[in-house]
Amino acid sequence: MPARSFEKTLFAIILLGYLVAGALYAIYTPPWQAPDEPAHFNYIRQVAEAGCCPRIERGDWQSDYLSQLTTSRFAPEHLDRLDSIQYEDHHPPLYYLLASVVFKLSDGDLIAIRLFSVVLGAAVVCLSYLISRCIAPAQPQIALGAMALVAFTPQHLSMMASVNNDALAEVIVALALLWLIRRNSEDMPLWQLGLIAGAALLTKITITFLALIVPLAIWLKWRHQGGPARELLRSIAIFLSVAILVGGLWWLRNIGVYGFPDFLGLAAHDAVVADQPRRPDYIAQHGFAVYLSQLAGTTFKSFWGQFGWMALPLDKVLGGWIYRGFALLTLAGLSGVVFAARPWPIGDRDATRPPMSADAIIVLLAAMLLVALQFIYYNIEFQQWQGRYLFPALIPIAFLLVYGIDHWRARLLSRWEALRWLTPLGMVSLVALDIYLLFRVIVPGLSPT
Repeated sequence: MPARSFEKTLFAIILLGYLVAGALYAIYTPPWQAPDEPAHFNYIRQVAEAGCCPRIERGDWQSDYLSQLTTSRFAPEHLDRLDSIQYEDHHPPLYYLLASVVFKLSDGDLIAIRLFSVVLGAAVVCLSYLISRCIAPAQPQIALGAMALVAFTPQHLSMMASVNNDALAEVIVALALLWLIRRNSEDMPLWQLGLIAGAALLTKITITFLALIVPLAIWLKWRHQGGPARELLRSIAIFLSVAILVGGLWWLRNIGVYGFPDFLGLAAHDAVVADQPRRPDYIAQHGFAVYLSQLAGTTFKSFWGQFGWMALPLDKVLGGWIYRGFALLTLAGLSGVVFAARPWPIGDRDATRPPMSADAIIVLLAAMLLVALQFIYYNIEFQQWQGRYLFPALIPIAFLLVYGIDHWRARLLSRWEALRWLTPLGMVSLVALDIYLLFRVIVPGLSPT
C-alpha cells in the first residue's frame, strides 16, 4: 500500500477507534464517576431550565455529602440531593450553553451529554494530527503517533467521555496552536485568533494562558520578518482588542455579580470551597518531603489513569507494572527528545530526521511551561494532585513524547523504511488497554456496591 494511502487509512482507524472507545466509556462508566461530573451536569441543567447564567453561592459545595456520595460509589439511595452539587457555577458559560441544547433534546440524559463531549474530543484528536503534521511535515508517523496518544491515553479518554468543559477547552487550545503554527508560513488575519482567544475566555479559566502564548508567537514572526516596532505593537493590539471584546463581556458580568476585582469569579469560588484539602495543612501534618513525593507520584499516575474521583489508582488493582510501563514510555520519549534536540533548529543534520520549525517548538514548549505553572500555582493553596490539569498541554506533550520515541525507532531500525509505522501502531495498541480498563477495572471498581 502506498505510504499516503496507509497514512489515510491509519488516520481513519485512529479516529474510528477513538469514537468507539469513547462511546463505550460514555455508556458504561457508572453515573457520576468522573471528577466533578455532577456539578458540571447541574450547571447545564440550570442553563437549560432557567437560562444563563448561574452564580456560585454558599452551599454549592458540601464536603460531607460529596464524601458520602464518593464513598458509596454514588449509590441510588444517596442521590436525593444531587441537584444541590453546584460548585462549578463560576465557570464561563460557553460549553454549558452548547451542552444545554443536548440536555433539552435528550430530556437531560447523562449519556447523551457524555457523547456530546466525545464528539468534541474527536475534534481534539483530529487537530492533534494536523498540528503535528504542520510541525513535522516529512514525518507522518509522528503526526499519527501523537494523534493516537491523544486519543487513547486512558485518563484523557475517560475525561473526554464525561460531562465537563475540558473537551471544548482543548478544542480551543488546539485551534489556537494550529493557527499559530500555520501563521509561520501563511499570512492569516489576527482577528481570527482574537476570536479563538475570546472563545477561550468564555470557556475555561485554565486556558487563558493563550493570552500569553499568542503575543510570543506574534513576536517570533515579527523577529524573522523585521519591520518597525509599531507593527509588532499593532498586531498584538488587534489580537487583544478582539479577544477582550469577546471575553470581556463575561468579565463585566462577574464584576456585576461578585464585585470588583473578582472578574473571574475565583474569589467567590474559593470562599465556597474553603474546606477543600489545602497544601499547608498537608505539609504541617506529613512534612514537605512526603508532600513532594505524593505530588509527583499522584500527578504522574492520574495523568495516565486514576479513575473515578481519584479513588481507583491502577496499581491497587493491577499491580505496579502498568505505571512502570507508562514510566518507560515517558522515559523513552523524553530521552529521545534530548538526544534528537541538536538537529532541530541548527547544527548537524540527521538525514533520517528532517529539521522542524524552531518557532513551532518554542510555542509548544511555552504552552507546556505555562500549563505546568498554572498547575503549580493552583497547588500552592489547594491539594490538587490531578494530572488531568495538564491536559490543556496534552497535544504538545504527546508530540514531543512520540517524536522522542520515533527517534529511537529511527536510530535502531532506520534501514527498514516500512518500520517507521511501528511508532503510531504502538500508540494505537493503547486502545486495547483502554477497553480492558473499562470493563475489568472501571465498571466493577466504580459501580455502586
